[in-house]
Amino acid sequence: MKEKSKRLLSIDALRGFDMFFISGGASFLYFIQGKTGWAWVDVLAAQLEHPAWNGFTFYDFIFPLFLFISGVSLSFSISRNIEKNISKADLYKKAFKRMVILILLGILYKNAPIPLFEPMDIRFGSVLGRIGIATCITTLLYLNFTKKQRLYWVFGILAAYYGALYLIPVPGFGAGDLSFEGNLVGWIDRSLMPGILRQGTYDELALLTQLPALCLTVLGSWAGDLLRKQHSSHNKKMLHLVIVGSLTVIIGLIWGLHFPINKHLWTSSFILLTGGMSFLILALFYWLIDIRGYRKWAFFFKVIGMNSLTIYFAYSFIDFSDTSSKLFSGLLSPIDEKWHEALISVGALGLVWLFLYVLYRNKIFIKV
Repeated sequence: MKEKSKRLLSIDALRGFDMFFISGGASFLYFIQGKTGWAWVDVLAAQLEHPAWNGFTFYDFIFPLFLFISGVSLSFSISRNIEKNISKADLYKKAFKRMVILILLGILYKNAPIPLFEPMDIRFGSVLGRIGIATCITTLLYLNFTKKQRLYWVFGILAAYYGALYLIPVPGFGAGDLSFEGNLVGWIDRSLMPGILRQGTYDELALLTQLPALCLTVLGSWAGDLLRKQHSSHNKKMLHLVIVGSLTVIIGLIWGLHFPINKHLWTSSFILLTGGMSFLILALFYWLIDIRGYRKWAFFFKVIGMNSLTIYFAYSFIDFSDTSSKLFSGLLSPIDEKWHEALISVGALGLVWLFLYVLYRNKIFIKV
């Protein structure tokens, strides 16, 4: 049995933590890299850049975590709608409509101003589009398959994706080529995807990689179901999250010895590694906030997490760094110039949070 859905602060805080890095939280470390003389600062800063191809850094985890959190939230949202006796057909329509809106918003975000009369100059792959597709398909699976069956779907998709990349020959390169130029993902993108491909030879947000990526949202819905269990204690729920997360990370790392961990290709090992990490960080936030009751520190992230779409879009249309520079540059004149960019980025982050706080206080939450 599942308990009646109630909002968990840990989920909002974790979403805000994730969006923190998208909304400028990583800029400070980036700008002080190589300037402090402290090796640990440079090590941390290096984790906020994506690897050129194979490999993994913390920054690779940000988007997969958001897909996972979307699945967690989906579990609570669908359960509330079911309690209201909303039909499956209406839930399908809602999920499809949301997907279309997010795809269109994603195109706007990536291309503004959109070259409407030059469609081949439009990049159609986007973060928002991927979220829309993943949540739509996860809704279909959630409403028609049990928790265990959804896991079968996850491992079936990841196994099929693995087999496709190793067994289907790419013209001019053959089968099993996972290089930048010769991988199956890129060939399908070049053959079928209209418009601009971000990397020229492929686009990590285009077609084939949608399949493994949506598995993160399905795993998130599984975690959401676990958190909603009525007859499980808080500690037992947390323990289950830790066990599942640890096993998933281990499987991902082992698989990665053969099928490299690669965010560009969204390899199956990458999905399991980041999915397992998502279970673990959700367990940490759940333990700190909802079990131990350390809630005050989470408010900073909650304000960001409650308006994640707003801040994602605002960064495309509002230059917070320029505003920060105009407001605070005069205060920085006594400070060595090499620190100015970093301090301006802190000011920009403060403006972002203040903007979101005003929306929060006025109960303005923009969602799709």
